[in-house]
Amino acid sequence: MKLSELKTGGRGVIIKVQGHGGFRKRIIEMGFIKGQDVEVLQNAPLQDPVIYKLMGYEVSLRRQEAEMIEVEAVDDAKDTDNQPSSPDAKESSEVKFKDVIKVALVGNPNCGKTSFFNFASGAHGHVGNYSGVTVDASVAHASFEGYEFDLTDLPGTYSLSCYSPEELYVREHLMKQHPDVVINVIDASNLERNLYLTTQLVDMNVRMVCALNMYDEFERRGDYVHIKTLSTLFGVPFVPTSFKSGRGVPELFREVISVYEDQSLLARHIHIPHGHELEAGIAHIQEHLKEDEEVRPLYSTRYLAIKLLENDSSVERYIRQLPNADEIIEAKVMAAERVKEEIKEDSETAIMDAKYGFIHGALTEAEFHKGAKEDTYRMTHFIDDVLSNKYFGFPIFFLILFVMFQTTFSLGQYPMDWIEAGVEWLGELIGSTMSDGPLRSMLVDGIIGGVGSVIVFLPQILILYFFISLMEDSGYMARAAFIMDKLMHKMGLHGKSFIPLIMGFGCNVPAVMATRTIESRRSRIITMMILPFMSCSARLPIYIMIIGTMFSYQYRSWVMLSLYVVGIIIAVIVSKIFSTFVIKGEDTPFVMELPPYRMPTAKAIGRHTWEKGKEYLKKMGGIILVASIIVWALGYFGPTGVAPSMDQSYIGLMGQTIAPLFTPQGFTWQLDVSLIAGVGAKEIVASTIGVLGGLEELTPLVAYCYLLFVLLYFPCIATIVAIKHETGSWRWAAFAAVYTTIVAWIVSAAVYQIGTL
Repeated sequence: MKLSELKTGGRGVIIKVQGHGGFRKRIIEMGFIKGQDVEVLQNAPLQDPVIYKLMGYEVSLRRQEAEMIEVEAVDDAKDTDNQPSSPDAKESSEVKFKDVIKVALVGNPNCGKTSFFNFASGAHGHVGNYSGVTVDASVAHASFEGYEFDLTDLPGTYSLSCYSPEELYVREHLMKQHPDVVINVIDASNLERNLYLTTQLVDMNVRMVCALNMYDEFERRGDYVHIKTLSTLFGVPFVPTSFKSGRGVPELFREVISVYEDQSLLARHIHIPHGHELEAGIAHIQEHLKEDEEVRPLYSTRYLAIKLLENDSSVERYIRQLPNADEIIEAKVMAAERVKEEIKEDSETAIMDAKYGFIHGALTEAEFHKGAKEDTYRMTHFIDDVLSNKYFGFPIFFLILFVMFQTTFSLGQYPMDWIEAGVEWLGELIGSTMSDGPLRSMLVDGIIGGVGSVIVFLPQILILYFFISLMEDSGYMARAAFIMDKLMHKMGLHGKSFIPLIMGFGCNVPAVMATRTIESRRSRIITMMILPFMSCSARLPIYIMIIGTMFSYQYRSWVMLSLYVVGIIIAVIVSKIFSTFVIKGEDTPFVMELPPYRMPTAKAIGRHTWEKGKEYLKKMGGIILVASIIVWALGYFGPTGVAPSMDQSYIGLMGQTIAPLFTPQGFTWQLDVSLIAGVGAKEIVASTIGVLGGLEELTPLVAYCYLLFVLLYFPCIATIVAIKHETGSWRWAAFAAVYTTIVAWIVSAAVYQIGTL
């Protein structure tokens, strides 16, 4: 019976908690666990909610929530609240009951569901080899190791949409009957197609076990997949089976019991990633769905949001019955329009592509391959055979980076020269029209010299952002992450760590924040510690300024590329040291999503490029402007007032004080001071050099060592604060600041000393 059916004063023993995963987890955490005594104390005046007593405390549940809890009533005429119970009395009041696990069989047509149904239960349903053979649900009973199973063989379906009666029937059964465990039967010979349904079941957040059926044929063909990796990536136990012979059936039942008892080591709830635009829309729709308390106990709000974006008519009819239906539909329309505008595809197609991208990435990560290579490939797979090839992947990756940097310097040089000429003209104009004094010096040397020295690189920054956006939107950036994943698996990091590392090339702060999605604390901390070695976009003005000034044209792209490579190599070495000697343990694998390749739209590329360029310009008018004025003031004034020369100014004295620290690198005092200024934000390094000058005294060797130091040393203050926030400790934040600076000093000094030989 349902807990909601118990009368006031009635007692029962909880048999099971049903309902949606998130709701079920919350109820269990409140103490409503199997075998626990529960008593009805009081009904509210309107009979809802109801106060229950269990585990020595009182808790209130709405009747709708209580309907999701199954109990077995206990007759107890004694008032046990007013007198202590002896152990014997307690034992006599306990209810003996058998576990009955409701299992639903879900899978594609012809995957072997009915074969398992017949083998496990002794039933004799008709087994066919064409779609739709199971036109209705069949029910049977099975027993295994003291557990009873109510098996429901649902119609075969390729998805959980509402385009066919079978699809709608299966979905309605899962959403309204709430089976305890779903067995997703998968045809091992068609993994990619069959796993699409699995991703939709994952979206529903149902407790699930996957039967990798026809596995004997799978092995006979010479096919291979690493089952444990696949299980971990999907958060679902996969069991190899062959229902014709009965292979794997006992193991399958044991996994069902383990999942039912919440003891499975492989079962975990994951979110199938759908890309930035879709995920933002899903989250926005969820916010409105969660406002209705009747929705959350019954359905996954994420699943409903995804179905709305798929234009699912059945879900939309349900949503229109809710009080805030108009807000939800409006959020859905806005999200769908944004997706259409960004990627030139409707949201339903985009979701389908994202799921197949996830599946493709999971199978690649699980080393799936066929014994006999197919003659035909989908275009994405064909391209991946080249771009993700273990021999050609790295050379192609670095070739793309080289072309990107070469184009940045060659094409960006022309508008850069024009802007530089404009800055010089403006400085000369103001210098010639104003009399000497602090105001003139601040405008010409401070603001124009500082901000101007950075803003001249805007064209090259925009070109770089254009290439980065092109790689992201085309799907290649995910392949770049996958290529790095292959290398760094051996270095103690893999899985979700690579997403923040790739983000680190944009900005270290959101990259640090992105590490919160990594389940392993060990991997999360190591990732944060090596993130500062990824060349963030804030370092680009420094790179471009130094490289463009100190190196001849034919070497510029190679120098720029080498900085990225050195950062990656140092990150690999440090992560290996940390994972081996500092923070030990094992990580959880993660799907490196491989979305299908697509031709990015000009509008999307333009928007993303401009948004990043706009952020760059905002910094010019904010932190760079303020920093330039401060650096100018420290260089204009000294202990005796206006400094007669830069050497005798405050900033000159500071530079000369710390100069001995950087003697092994051959740095000038201007470079020393700029490094201190860069602690606040890396862009300030470029503006400081623009104010102080000093590049004319450098050699290419010193310039390169300086770039290495900028690459590796102290991450900006914002990154340090983000590390403290994510780790919850200033200890790790301080460690990151100190050890990166030590690494930078050692590497730059070693290169300079070796180079001088």
